[in-house]
This record gives sequence, structure tokens and C-alpha cells, in this order.
Amino acid sequence: MNLSPKQIVHELDKHIIGQTEAKKAVAIALRNRYRRAQLSPELRDEITPKNIIMKGPTGVGKTEIARRLAKLVRAPFIKVEATKYTEVGYVGKDVEGMVRDLVECAFRLVKDEKTAEVSAKATKVAETKMVKILADVKRADRGETAKEVFEANLAEGLRQGKFDSLIIEVELKDEPKNMELVPGGAAINLGSIFGEMLPQKKKKRKISVKEAMKAFIEEEADKLIDDDAVKEEALRRAENDGIIFIDEIDKIAGKGNASGADVSREGVQRDILPIVEGCTVMTKYGAVKTDYILFIAAGAFHVARVEDLIPELQGRFPVSVELASLTKGDFVNILTNTEHSLTQQYAVLLAVDNIDLKFTPDAIEAIAEISEDINLTSEDIGARRLHTVMEFLLEDISFNAGGSDYPVIPVEVNRAYVEEHLKKITKDRDLKKYVL
Repeated sequence: MNLSPKQIVHELDKHIIGQTEAKKAVAIALRNRYRRAQLSPELRDEITPKNIIMKGPTGVGKTEIARRLAKLVRAPFIKVEATKYTEVGYVGKDVEGMVRDLVECAFRLVKDEKTAEVSAKATKVAETKMVKILADVKRADRGETAKEVFEANLAEGLRQGKFDSLIIEVELKDEPKNMELVPGGAAINLGSIFGEMLPQKKKKRKISVKEAMKAFIEEEADKLIDDDAVKEEALRRAENDGIIFIDEIDKIAGKGNASGADVSREGVQRDILPIVEGCTVMTKYGAVKTDYILFIAAGAFHVARVEDLIPELQGRFPVSVELASLTKGDFVNILTNTEHSLTQQYAVLLAVDNIDLKFTPDAIEAIAEISEDINLTSEDIGARRLHTVMEFLLEDISFNAGGSDYPVIPVEVNRAYVEEHLKKITKDRDLKKYVL
């Protein structure tokens, strides 16, 4: 997608309030990828992404910025936690696993796109197969009807969903089960690794027509898709468009002449370093160069500092941005001015049970005030606080909702309602001040 940095920020603004500097940084990084793609191969190979490190408390939008950025351009994206990895020689996840996970994500993206392209053709073939099965199941209903007319009627009924709940017996591919070859390691799908070397087994199953159609379409789509082309494109996207978000990187930062666990933390940093610097990682789809993957690291950095990371790793994250804690104004905007805002989400959820939920402006303000106050006086968990507050606030309404068979009930939430229903958590918070 050919978007300018300003356009990228504009798209991010629909979902994330504030944090302009962080948005600008990722927007520039994304645009530079487009710029690099326009250069000659010789120059292109010389330009690597300017990796970003984000500092700020939890819940202020670090992960969401990266996730939305990837979604915007359909780039392969994974989030990993630095604390889940262990130094080479210890039992646990190895750092190369993040690259393999990225390639898996890229493969699924490409596979989904190719499946969508052949969906109409696959559906037509699957429909023909299903009509033959239904003709056998429903043969007693045929009577004197010509075969062609009978099957045409079945096909029409199939498209209309008349047979969706009908249970039939079909033969489907029996996928090899995942096997954990290394204790604590990733589960390996032998079928995906060895492909056609393993015999294709079929298994009879009793399922609904709807489920069977879905399975048939998937099988036929697989036949129409060039698997080698999918793998090749997945590797290309992972290498050139992939984004790896390394969270909690501050947890593996250690100081000076450390010992014990600190040594292990530094070991993890040194294992991550070649991945970020650029190396080749073997995956089940082929070799992947990490030179042009965009790495975004993040952490609260309450105790450790960026400077506590080993110098070599610091140097691989030249762009550093700090995200601010959320204010009352930010909370108001999150509740009202984002796409699919929290208030909208609760309104549509409760509308299922015929509750017409409305929030007055003073209610929104009260929710924002209370959320900010709790974050200031206890643990600052950013926008996640709103979820806690909203769940508590709407608990009675949600519990007492009659259901879709009841008439529509208008419910207005105003400041008085907010203060009344949240007084317990504000009271409990006040009491905690005096608990030693």
C-alpha cells in the first residue's frame, strides 16, 4: 500500500489516541520500506530498516501501534516476549523461533489470499461433489423426477442452506497430528514438513453438510493452489515486509558485572543480536534472511534503562520514542473518538439482548476521571483500565438483560449512574491508601 507517513498516521489515529511521536516513527519506517523497494537492487541491498524501541508504561498503545501498522499493509506480524527466550545451552525457546513464527504468519497470509482467489472455482467443484452425496442420501425423495432436474433442485437447496444441519458421512483427509519433538519446544506438523512423502490417508466422518462443504472447499482450493509459489511468496514477504515486535525487552536488560540470572539475561540479548543485525535462519519453508525485517522493541523501563542493554543491541535500535501515560482527555477520546470505540462495542453487544444503551457526555467524562484517578493512585495500566471500569459499571445491566425475545429497553448511563455504580471501587481504592 502506497501511503505517505501522514496518511499512515491518519489511519493509526482512527484506533490509537495520542502517542504522535511513536506513530510518526513507525510511519516513517513503513514508508522507507516503500522507498527502498523503488531503488535499484544494488542500492536496495545496502538499506536496512531503522529499528525502533518504544518506552512507556503498559496499556498506552505500544503493541497496538505495531499491530495496526502491520494490519494496515497486510504485513506478516508477530509479537514475542523477550522473557520467554533463554540463552543458548539452556532448555527453553531459542531466539530463532521468532523468525520461524514470522514465516508461518507470512505463509498463512499468502495462503488465505490465494484461497480467496480460487474460492469461486473451488466452491463450484465442492458443490458438484456434495450434490452427488445428497442425491444418494435423498434418492428415496427423487420419485419420477429426472436425474438432472433432481440434482439441480438439490444444488439450489444446497446454496440456500436447506441441508446445512443434515448429518452425512464423508471421507476427508486425515491430517497428521502435531508432534512435540523437543520437550518444551514447538509442535511440529509432520504433514506440512514431509508433504507428499507421507501417504494421503482418508478418514470417514459424520458431520453436517455445512461443515462438509467447508472441508470440501478447502480440499479443492488446496488442489488449485501452487504450494511452492505460496512458500516462495511467504519467504519474500517475511524477509522484506515482516515486523517482529519484541515486548518486555527491559526485563532482559542487566547492569554491569552481573551474575546469576543477570548473566542469562545478557546471554539472551547476545542471542537476539545476530537476528536483529541480520543473519540467515532455516525454516521448514526455506532459508530466511533477517536483514530487512523491521524489529520494534518495547518495554516499560521503570527500573532498567535502554542504556542497560548491551551496547551492540542498543545500536541496532537507532530510533527511540517515549510514550506518555494516558490522561483524562485521552480516555474520553478512546471512549468516543476511535473506530469501534469501547462504548460502541458495549452498545452493540447489549443490543443483541434488546438493550438500547446510551452514554451521556457527562457519563463519559466521569468514567475517564475515575480511570485516570485509579491509574494515578494504583498501578498504571493505561487504556486497559477502561476495560476494568466498564465491566464493573455495566455488570448489572448485562446480567439483567432479558434476551432477544424481550421488547427493546432504552438504558441511559449518566454521571449519577457512573458515580453510584463505581463508588465501591473508588471507596476500596481510598481504603488501600491506609493499608500498610
